[in-house]
Amino acid sequence: MPTIFVPRLCGLLTMLAAGLVIQAAGTAAQGQGVQQQGAGATRQEQMPSRPLNFGAQQEKINAWTVGLAAGLIEGAPLRLASEMARVVDDGANLHVLPIVTRGPTENLNSLLYLRGVDLAIINSDSMEEYRIQLPEVRQHVNYLLNLFPSELHVFVRPEIQNLQDLAGKKVNFNTLGTAAAYSGPLIFSRLGIDIDKTFIPHPVALQQMKKGENDMAGVVFITSKPVDAFLRGQWEPGFKFLPVTYDARFEDYYLPASLEAVEYPNLIKAGERIPTIAVPTALVSYNWPLGSNRYQRVARFTDHLFSRIDKLQVAGFDAKWKTINLSATVPGLVRFPAAQEWLDRQVRKPAKQ
Repeated sequence: MPTIFVPRLCGLLTMLAAGLVIQAAGTAAQGQGVQQQGAGATRQEQMPSRPLNFGAQQEKINAWTVGLAAGLIEGAPLRLASEMARVVDDGANLHVLPIVTRGPTENLNSLLYLRGVDLAIINSDSMEEYRIQLPEVRQHVNYLLNLFPSELHVFVRPEIQNLQDLAGKKVNFNTLGTAAAYSGPLIFSRLGIDIDKTFIPHPVALQQMKKGENDMAGVVFITSKPVDAFLRGQWEPGFKFLPVTYDARFEDYYLPASLEAVEYPNLIKAGERIPTIAVPTALVSYNWPLGSNRYQRVARFTDHLFSRIDKLQVAGFDAKWKTINLSATVPGLVRFPAAQEWLDRQVRKPAKQ
């Protein structure tokens, strides 16, 4: 036999051997299947079959399901998202899925790029992160609601008298993923103050401040007031909040705010008010094309939420709902068209006699 045919012959022999192995394996499997049938049923038969109308039901449920990127499991945004989901639920006509994420600073990224996300709860200044890589980011995002303000608390040791005194000193911004860890350094950058940033849990940093350990000069909280750590903590004279003036540097994302004596009686003198700024926390939507299925989902969600907002303002729900103004704006963003239409309809409604 010529040498040129040897490889082909070897290949044929290999294929024949493989075929015998497969046939033997099939026979063994068939015998095993018969044994399994004798004892009960095959694995394939044990798996539940999908109902006959599976496709139609799947389409029906997905047609009116809204994905809401909410935040960390321990945070207020996720709690608000779950409460919204309860109130707007309308069976197959509207189903909201609150999604646990890495935090409000990551929710905008989810809204822009993650499949299945129609809505998100974000801090207004989270758009600053996209200023370079996506300059037109504001054109992709609309807001439905200004949910609540998160006030800036700059809390410092007695020897610190003003913001400039913090230059070069350790200031803690809580753990990464929190509002303080994102917005705090951004705000200090706008103030032009270079500090030594740390990102450890606030309770640890507060203890270090109190004991004068590790040169911790201050902590920055960005959350709704009042903060329990300042209400319940025992602070020696001199520990204080520093004022932060609202000016042109903050007009794009922030709002003016204040910390008052009635909120922190142990730290602020009666009648005194400490000026500061607030980061709006907003419920936003992707700017879906008008009339698209995704737009219609968010429009239905908007109608249900706005029409039932009073159901969220009763005992059993987060107290923040009682302070929400449906007409409140969000700096730097345009309102979702269906939300603006809902508000316009309320203005045109005739007054009740």
